[in-house]
Amino acid sequence: MTSDLKGAPELALEWHTAGRGAVLATVVQTWGSAPRRIGAQMVVSGDGQIEGSVSGGCVEGAVMVEALEALEEGKARLLEFGVSDGDAFAVGLACGGTIKVLVEPIGKVLDEAVLGQLVQARSERRPVAYVCDISNGGGTLVTEGYEDRFRMDRSGLEEDGSFVAIHNPPLRVVIVGAVHIAQAFVPMARIAGFDPILVDPRSAFGSEARFPGEEILEDWPDEAMERIGLDTRTALVLLTHDPKLDDPALHIALASGTFYIGALGSKRTHASRVARLTDAGFSADQIARIHGPVGLDIGASNPAEIAVSILSQMLQVLRKGA
Repeated sequence: MTSDLKGAPELALEWHTAGRGAVLATVVQTWGSAPRRIGAQMVVSGDGQIEGSVSGGCVEGAVMVEALEALEEGKARLLEFGVSDGDAFAVGLACGGTIKVLVEPIGKVLDEAVLGQLVQARSERRPVAYVCDISNGGGTLVTEGYEDRFRMDRSGLEEDGSFVAIHNPPLRVVIVGAVHIAQAFVPMARIAGFDPILVDPRSAFGSEARFPGEEILEDWPDEAMERIGLDTRTALVLLTHDPKLDDPALHIALASGTFYIGALGSKRTHASRVARLTDAGFSADQIARIHGPVGLDIGASNPAEIAVSILSQMLQVLRKGA
């Protein structure tokens, strides 16, 4: 799953550390029209408080009872629920489904140190996977392997029966150039699940009036890139086609792990960009990471259509690879 701070792991650690007791419940398998995706979590405190959801509301009460019993017993439990048609309709589904939920008491099954490392990784925006045997619970963290699962945000069971819970940082997109395309692109990106960050040292462009409620950095792009910290869950979109703004950002991005780099401009503009980057010492493989001209070729003819083409290309690279 893609985890939100403050999420179930953070609350579980907080409640356990405070002496209240805590249990993590995780959807590990689904059939049919299950209310929540695999990897969805809820946390139950020893005094009966719950946060999160594993079914959208129809089995949480039963999971809480089982979780409190598991906490008392000190053992994991693997629960199976058939979500009835009536319950499924109540949570917005057309028909029923079946889910399996793994219940892990903190400190007794899920090691407190492992949970602490998971919370730390999430706070530092480091992708990690929690891998465990669903028969007994209590797993370990890994950062390598499961490349497809990380890219697709897809938790699930492996062929060997182990369960892999993906904990990816939230997606971000850094947009250099608060231009007309950005005004269309920012709300689209937010709807698609990205947290947008606008960068433009020109205050007349990057204003609250033009981008109400959005994060705007009036820094030079290279300074902004250093502040933001580009990582594998961050995309970079350059919309100025001005070398004074684009090139400093590219110098930082090409040395980072950002999953997508797109740059506005014609083929001639991009050829000039490639020549400048080559002169600056970047390799052909590094420069090839740049999608320029930016966006899928859908015949876009206005800012909104260009924004659609850019977002589509970003998602294509994220989900299917470059």
